[in-house]
Amino acid sequence: MKDPFFIKPIPWLSDLVRPLSRRLDLVTLPLHIHEVVFAALLYSVIFYPISPVVSRLIAPQHYSKLSRKKRLNWDAHVVSMVQSLFINGLALWIKWVDVERGTMDREGRIWGYSGAPAFLQSMAVGYFVWDLIVTSINLDVFGIGTLAHAISALTVFSLGFVCAQSDCSAEKLAYHTWQKPFVNYYGCNFILFELSTPFLNIHWFMDKVNMTGSNLQLYNGFALLFTFFASRLVYGPYQSYRVFSDIFGLSGQNPSSPGKGVFTYVTTQTYIPKWLSFAYIASNATLTFLNFYWFFMMVRAVRKRFVASPKINHGHEQPAIKAENHQSANTSAISPQSKARSRRA
Repeated sequence: MKDPFFIKPIPWLSDLVRPLSRRLDLVTLPLHIHEVVFAALLYSVIFYPISPVVSRLIAPQHYSKLSRKKRLNWDAHVVSMVQSLFINGLALWIKWVDVERGTMDREGRIWGYSGAPAFLQSMAVGYFVWDLIVTSINLDVFGIGTLAHAISALTVFSLGFVCAQSDCSAEKLAYHTWQKPFVNYYGCNFILFELSTPFLNIHWFMDKVNMTGSNLQLYNGFALLFTFFASRLVYGPYQSYRVFSDIFGLSGQNPSSPGKGVFTYVTTQTYIPKWLSFAYIASNATLTFLNFYWFFMMVRAVRKRFVASPKINHGHEQPAIKAENHQSANTSAISPQSKARSRRA
């Protein structure tokens, strides 16, 4: 399936990034850099000025009273909401309609290429580029956990631009014959980690608009915990097992049908470098660990809002339900994290 927006590479932009992409072995990045830049700029504009303007119109009594740090966190959640709704919808649509992707076998899942998943990967990379920059600049607001998530997620999706060939950095690879993304198939699967993120953002916003402990937040909390558990702790590890199994199953092998169908951009020299396997697995394992940690923190956050704890005050029990003004539900992820903005649950 072709890129759903049929956006062709911009020659001057591809030429600009090509030297860096060769040094980093991200040799297919020039083919998609325009999409990455578009996504990063789109989310930057949503972060500022769109979110501040719209938030002042929709919730003036709440947003205007926030401190600088809390406004940054609010705006980051707005970006996360937009991104998660868009990327989840795109991933589900591709999984439903992309026949090429649906017919891929083990070799196809590792070396096959379809334009629509490549576009989704580029949009995800653009978001995580924005995420990494904003988190790094405002580390005191978003925390080290969010930074670790941004780095790991950016690494996982950027590895899709790596050329799984013996000589990727040489000038021999002409512009139109550069190898296409590694594990192109799995991009849609791993991006669905974000299915819980909209519910996480809703939960966070309810805290900030004085709806903590409401029935609506309770129902949303159930949806949040269910989708997070299902997408990140059940579906996610299963997909990790599948990709690890495919990588190890093809280790030391070459494609059996290069140059045909989804293998149009694969040659007889294509293989899986050991460093690439290690980098992909290490990054994926980091995200899985963070997901389990965030789920534990999310359960604590939800319980704190709805489970009464005995508190002695002149011989009477008082419910200990109150809002957490620190960025609690940073228990998110892909994704959607740690102490700061739990945007991606």
